[in-house]
Formats: sequence, C-alpha cells, structure tokens
Amino acid sequence: MRSRVWSGTAAVVLGGLLATGCGGGEKDTPDESAGKTAVSGDDPVSVTDCSGARTTFSGVPERIVTSNASSLELLLRLGVGDKVIGTGFPPGEGSLPGALDAEARKVKVLSESVIPKEKLLGSGADLYIDTFAHMNMGGGMGDAPTEEEFEAAGIKHMYLKSTACAAQRETPVTDLSAVEADITSLGQVTGTSAKAEELVAGMREKTDAVRKAVGGTAESARPTYFFFDYDAGTKQPTVVCNRQVANAVITLAGARNVFADCDGDFQQVGWEDVIAENPDWIQLGVRDRGGAAANEKAFDEAERWLKANAATKGLTAVREGRFLRIGSEHTTIAGVENADTVEEIARTLYPGEVG
Repeated sequence: MRSRVWSGTAAVVLGGLLATGCGGGEKDTPDESAGKTAVSGDDPVSVTDCSGARTTFSGVPERIVTSNASSLELLLRLGVGDKVIGTGFPPGEGSLPGALDAEARKVKVLSESVIPKEKLLGSGADLYIDTFAHMNMGGGMGDAPTEEEFEAAGIKHMYLKSTACAAQRETPVTDLSAVEADITSLGQVTGTSAKAEELVAGMREKTDAVRKAVGGTAESARPTYFFFDYDAGTKQPTVVCNRQVANAVITLAGARNVFADCDGDFQQVGWEDVIAENPDWIQLGVRDRGGAAANEKAFDEAERWLKANAATKGLTAVREGRFLRIGSEHTTIAGVENADTVEEIARTLYPGEVG
C-alpha cells in the first residue's frame, strides 16, 4: 500500500474503545508467570504494565473493579464474576450471551463511562483491571489515578495490554496472541488458569480453521476491508491502524485492512483517503445500544449515512451493498469474541469456504 500523510491525530476516548498507550513496547507473550495455575503466598504471580513495571500478586484478589464490559466479560467467562464489585462502561442488557448476561446485571455500575477517580479509589477494590491505560479523562471526570494513589488505596492495577498498550507496539499485530496473553494473565491472577487455557484453546481452534480455509489465497487476491467507526463521528473518519486488535481480526479473516500502513492503534484520516482506497467491503462498526432492535437501528443509520453522503456513496462497497453488521466491541477490544468475529468476517468474504 502506498505511503500516506495522515490528517489529524489519534482520537481520545471513543466511547470506551480507544485507548492511549502508557509507554514502552509490548510483546505478544504472557508474563513470566505463564504456566502457574493459581496464586498463593508460596507461588506469587507477576504481571507487567505497558512500560514493563511489575505488579506481584501473592493471593487471589477478592474485590475486583473492571474498567469496562470487555474485562468484565472475561472475568465472567473465567468464572470469577462473584468477585467483581463494580464496573465502568457496563455491557448493554442482552449484549452478553446466555447466563453471562444475567451475571453481568448483578455487577454494580460505578459509571456508565469512565469511572471517576474518587469513586474508583474509594470503591474498596483490591484490583482494578484497566482496558484503557493512562489517559486524560474527558467530561469533567478528573484525571486517572496515579500508581501512587492506587497503592495508597490498596488497589493493584492490571492492564489488558492488547488494547491498553496497542499504540506502543513495536510491530503490526496480525494475530490474537496479545489477547490470548491477556486471558492467560487474568487466569493466573485469579487462580483460574485451567479455564483460561480452555478459552484460549477455543479461540485458536476457530482461527486455525479459518486460516486453513483461506490461507491459500494470495495476499493480492484478498478483499480489501474498511472498518467504519460510525460512533466516532462522520465528519472525519477514525480508522483502525496496524497495532489495533481489529487489524489482527481483519487479517486472520483473510482480508486486507485498507489502513494497515498506519502505525498505531487508531488514527483520524480524511474521507479522500477512504475514497482513494475504495474498499471491497465495509464493516458498519457501531457500539452496543443495549438490545437487538436498537443495534439494528444503529446499523441502518450507519448504512444510510454511507449511501447518502456525497463522499462515500460512490464507493464500490456502498454501491454494491457489501456491508458487514458486526459490533465494534467484538472487533476492537480484547475478548473471546474476537475469534468469533474472525469467523463471521471470513464466512461473508469467502462463502462456502469457511465452515
């Protein structure tokens, strides 16, 4: 892909999905504690943040606060939902599958968006799981707590590095190893390594099957793909770059992210950049609205906008109706559903080839 002069800078917090890094590069491997099955006083587990600073756990956390639905869902899948005492950015009702939804409803909502600093520090948590990393919080909610403030409040601070550290990656991300490492680390810290291994194995089974089905397709023959972040605003599109989880999802599905030459996680571009790429397929990336009907309405709005806008209505994907209706959360933030999204995209782009 040709080089491009990027217009604008990375957006700040896009409804809880866009995260700025906290410094330093991150490798897509679990922390040194990999292989340990539980936390105990005799067998502590250590995890690192984006800059490599280490946090050590000598016991299983009992009062966990999560920054958003992503980390909450992972804890529910690991079977430790009873230890979660609060969350920010809660999942919409019905957005989680089966029994997970009922469990999520029991968790106290500390904020519908970013948890205010004072509320977080006074929550009584002994662990805060952070999907975002350090950032300047908008909306008058104050700054994020410092590590010294977390320590004074008795709260250990752990990151989902696949998203929190994405902007600081040294190389493009083309697989889900960083997400798998997050799940592995969460399992180690919460004493649920066996369940974490099961979740990771399930993800790999799906992505390996897709890779086997589409792996023979030459790079030049793979369809081009644009993730349209409708909720980030339409005046100037915000795109996913090659350090973002979505780039891995798109690549594994056998497609080519049209903005894979952008080094970082998210970036703002001009519509002229999208027009120049003329993608074969467009994902209507909207965030969960709290129900199937509301979500479909949002997808309809995004599609209508592309069809009505003078800058986009002539795109091949728009003219031919090549849209995928897949929620942003399952594509851009860490979760087991990343593998499901790989399957869903591949089935659409390669009908009959992916089971």
